[in-house]
Formats: sequence, structure tokens, C-alpha cells
Amino acid sequence: MYSGASDLQLKRDYDRSYRKYQSLLKKQEQLLRVSFYLLLNLAEETKVEMKMKNKGILGMLIRTLERENMELLILVVSFLKKLSIYVENKEEMREKHIIEKLGGIIPCDHEDLLNITLRLLLNLSFDSEMRSQMIKLGLLPKFVALLDNDNHSLIVLCLLYHISMDDKAKSMFTYTDCIPKVMKLVLSNPGDRIDPELVALCINLACNKRNSQIICEGSGLRLLMRRALSLRDPLLLKMIRNISQHDGPTKAFFIEFISDIAEVIKQSDDEDLVLEALGILANLTIPDLDYELILREYKFIPWIKERLQPGAAEDDLVLEVVMLVGTVATDDACAAMLAKSGIIQCLIELLNAKQEDDEIVCQIVYVFYQMVFHEATREVIIRKTQAPDYLIDLMHDKNVEIRKVCDNTLDIICEFDQECAKKIKLEKFRWHNSQWLEMVESHQLDDEGLMYGDESYSPYIQESDILDRPDLFYGYDEGEMYDGAVTPDYLDDYAVPMQNGEYLGQPGMSMYGR
Repeated sequence: MYSGASDLQLKRDYDRSYRKYQSLLKKQEQLLRVSFYLLLNLAEETKVEMKMKNKGILGMLIRTLERENMELLILVVSFLKKLSIYVENKEEMREKHIIEKLGGIIPCDHEDLLNITLRLLLNLSFDSEMRSQMIKLGLLPKFVALLDNDNHSLIVLCLLYHISMDDKAKSMFTYTDCIPKVMKLVLSNPGDRIDPELVALCINLACNKRNSQIICEGSGLRLLMRRALSLRDPLLLKMIRNISQHDGPTKAFFIEFISDIAEVIKQSDDEDLVLEALGILANLTIPDLDYELILREYKFIPWIKERLQPGAAEDDLVLEVVMLVGTVATDDACAAMLAKSGIIQCLIELLNAKQEDDEIVCQIVYVFYQMVFHEATREVIIRKTQAPDYLIDLMHDKNVEIRKVCDNTLDIICEFDQECAKKIKLEKFRWHNSQWLEMVESHQLDDEGLMYGDESYSPYIQESDILDRPDLFYGYDEGEMYDGAVTPDYLDDYAVPMQNGEYLGQPGMSMYGR
């Protein structure tokens, strides 16, 4: 009986203390709300805001995110959103784990609080480390779930776009419902142009191979292509271009659309649209595709030659045309057609005009690389054009990719043409021994006079093969050569008299004692 009365009294004391605590908490939150509201107004002055930051306002605000009062949370998140536009504040927020605190708010039933929280996260998502934290804390599925809410869909799309900029994060979208939802938004968009935030997200997602396969499932690619061609939307066509770059089964889906793509290239006046259509066609490296038929049926050769003339088109368009030539040049019949049409000479002229543009130069060299594989065009490249000379000049380009493609192309040329092989060999020798050759050319003087006597080596360097000059090797004396195994160390070890690098010998005695 006594125990029951004691428990009842304890419960009453607890209820009384809890009510008192709730009353104090409510008053405290009201005080905090008024204080933070006053500070928010004062923070309109930048210098005052800086003083607040130095006094630790960020720590106070982030700790307040643990409260449950909706009005106070709205004010605090609004204040943090204002402060987040400065890098110093953003870095301190990251150090104080603000993403973890904000993750507890999403999702919530209070629309205003949810909206301002998403806006704060959008500001923070410009930082790559913050984006990584969002993924680790499981916010990506929460964002995707909010795509169905019209009040927040635009902000969520911007957030997802920022997250999709990271290559590692792109693959995470395959584990959510994001792709089906954005495809639905794209295909059901009522306007003439799809919202840029939506299509930007789609472009990024299409850069991932698995995402592209999900997009193409069923009739996804067909519906996308139909909408892109009907709206003449270059951004949507860019998304499709990204899909076309992936090897595997997705490339084969594009065969049925080749005529539509070719029509856009030949007839459209929108250069951006033509640019993306060219990119799609250049990506279609399909072994069974009849490129010769495409070039003949759509009369692409004259169109290509016209665009390859220096100054005839913008550099971006020219680059895509060159990439298309590189793709069709993989086919033997197409390579022969390109050689007969004079496109190789157009490429050489373009190479000369755009030698400062590494992308265009690299793609032109790649075209040469493809053409030297074919017997029909190899002789044209080597004998009838200046392509080998340009390739030799580009052997030592500062761009690594250009050097790599050049070396591979020249290696193939060396296998089929001995004259070019000799020239390439000499050029490689000169490059690797450039300092020594400069010393020879400049006739540097040592303490006792000319280093190499009075001979002039300039004609040798410019006009003849360095490997044909025995007088530059050790062991040469008055037109005669020693054994090739004799080295300077040997001459020193056996006290062979030398002067200025020349063997003097002994009176009446040969080097070998004969």
C-alpha cells in the first residue's frame, strides 16, 4: 500500500517537473527565436555579420538544429542559409557536421521548413566534400523521393544535378528510382523546351554506362529520340549523344535512327543541333555498320569537305566533323573514298591552320592513324601527301595524347616504308641527343681550342644520316676504324696516348702491336 502511494507521488512529481521543463523550454525557445531574429536583421551589415562569425554564431545555430520547434528551426536554417554563401562559413559548417544535423530534418511534414532546408543544402552542395557527405548519410534516396512533390522538385533537381557531377556518385543513382522518375518528367514535359535543370541532370546521368542502359530499357531510347527530333532540342540530343558513347548493346539501338540523324545534319540550320547529331554519328563505332552506304546515300563527302575548309565553321563543329571522319575511316571502302575525294589534303591544311588547338590536332592525327591501316590509303598517305612530315614534327608535341597517337602512326608507317623509317629514326636520334648536337653545331671551344678541330658538322646534321658518320665514333683515326669494342675506358686502362679525344699512337707501332 505504501509502495503504491509512493509510486503515485513520484509520477505526480515527474509530471509536475516535466510540465515545468516544457514551460521553461518553450520560454527558452521563444527567447532564442527573438534573439536569432534580431541577429539575423543585424547581419544585413557585412561587418556586423563578420563579428558574429568571430563570436561563434555558427556553432550556436548548428547546435540549435537539435530543437524541435518548427518556427525556431525555420529561423535558424534561414540564418545558416544566409551565412553559407561565404567559403569560410561553409568550411566551418562542414567541420561541425552540419549535413548530419540537416539530414534529420529531411523529410518533414512542415513544407516551409523542408523548403528552406533544401535550399541550404543546395548552397552547401557546391562543395564536393559536402556532396560526398550527403551520399554517405543516405540523403540521395530522400532527395529522389521528393521529386514527386511539385513544391520542391526544382530545388531537388538542382541538388541531384550537383551530386551527379561527381563520377563516383553517378553510379549511385542506379540504386534509386531517379532514372524512371526523370524519364517520366522528360517525356511528359508539356513545353517546347525541357527545363534546363532537368535536362542537365539527364545529361550527367547518361555519362554512366549502367544509367544509359536503364534509360534505353524498353522503348526509352525510341521515345527520347522521337521527342528530341520533334522539339529540335539540342540539350536533349546531347543526352542521347552521351548514351551513344558507351560500348556494348546500347550502340546497336541507334542503327534505326541513322537516317533521322543524317537528316538533321544535312538540313538543320541550328548549329548546336547539328553539333550533337554529328557527335552521335561519330560515336557509332559498330563493326557491321555500312559507313560507305551512309556517305553515298546522304552525300556526306562534299558536305564534309566544305566544313573542313579553314574558317568555314566554328571550331566545335569542325572537331565533330573530324571525329566523324575518324570513325568512318575505320572502314576500308570509306577510307579509300576519303582518300580519292581529297579530304586528306583538307585535313593537312586544317592541321596547319589549327596547330594550336590540341583537340583538333589529336583527332586529325587519329584519322591518319586509321588510314595507314588500310592498304588502299596507306600509299596515298605516305607517297602523295605531307602527312608523314607533319607527324614527325608532332612527335615531340607537349600534349601527351598527340605524341602517343603520332608514335603509333609512325610505327605503322615505318613497317611499310624504309625511307620514312630512316627519316623517323634520324629525327628520334636528334631529339634524344639534342644537347650534344647543339654543342656540335655551335663549335664550342674548350681550353685548347676547337673541341672537334676545324671540321664543320652542320651539313651532316641537316642533310645526312648521323649513323653514316664514322668519324664521330671512338676509335677513328685518319679514315680507319678501330674494333667497335674499343671504348674510352680501354684506351685509358692501357695508357693509349690521347689528345683532345684523338688517338696519337706511338712511333712505328700500331695500336694492336702490328
